[in-house]
Amino acid sequence: MLKETDGEKYEEVRSLNQDLTFNATKQFFETEKVPFGLNQQKSLRLQTTDGVYTNLGLLLSDQSLHTIKLAVFEGLEKEVFKDRREMSGSLLKQLNETYEYLDIYNRTHAEIKELIRLEERDYPEDALREALLNALVHRDYSFSSSTLISIFDDRIEFVSVGGLPKGVSLDDILLGLSVPRNENLANVFYRLRLIEAYGTGIPKIMRSYGGYMRKPELQATGNAFKISLPNRNINNRKVTGNKAPFNENEEKVIALLDKQSEIVRKDVESSLSISQAMAVRILRGLVDKGAIRTIGGGKKTRYAKTGL
Repeated sequence: MLKETDGEKYEEVRSLNQDLTFNATKQFFETEKVPFGLNQQKSLRLQTTDGVYTNLGLLLSDQSLHTIKLAVFEGLEKEVFKDRREMSGSLLKQLNETYEYLDIYNRTHAEIKELIRLEERDYPEDALREALLNALVHRDYSFSSSTLISIFDDRIEFVSVGGLPKGVSLDDILLGLSVPRNENLANVFYRLRLIEAYGTGIPKIMRSYGGYMRKPELQATGNAFKISLPNRNINNRKVTGNKAPFNENEEKVIALLDKQSEIVRKDVESSLSISQAMAVRILRGLVDKGAIRTIGGGKKTRYAKTGL
């Protein structure tokens, strides 16, 4: 009934909780020297013109019901937990606390080359920041599920509820197309200079891995969106030329993708006259090298070039 009277977008619907406080959000606005008075709350759509709090107000309040769950795993699989955290409260508070937590696991790798000490963090700071912002700004808050962040030895995965908007593909996202699910929330983040402009986040993430074999992977289902950031210092060599070194079978798969924009595993099997297991190994190797990316999952998994 509330959706019918107030509109279709979750963030614009009146909040069931009208007893809201904004201590964390006020502090964030003050730090950024952005006003946060009654007029600003109404212009930013935290309140209606009649002074009724919207769900956007709820999301930015200290009473926000949505959380971010983080898990640190030992190794490469979800088998052994090393640590767990859950961030709650205002989305802006969760943003700060989550980034600080991720920064702890963004270690610095150092090596000596010709008497010069070279240091590089496991993950580009821009990529971590943009992946986190994307997970918060574009998730579907009409679902109560938490945003999930999983930290492995070789990658960090960000999973948010809500697939891609209708009519938008992963290729569109990589090109910079943005159809914000929560336009008012995105406007708040823009006002606070947390985001620069719509559609710049994913391309910035991809550019931050320029010169590396393994690139970030994007996956989407009808109800979820995942960004996986590879650790630059684990099994992710830098490319010294314009092309990563491929073996003969990998070259054949790349040639196949030069003819077709997307392929499936069976295309590799028939084209190279090889077994299913061999095709899987070749495709997995190319994904690890960052030469190709996966689209979808399960039996419907497709493969496309990353642009290396």
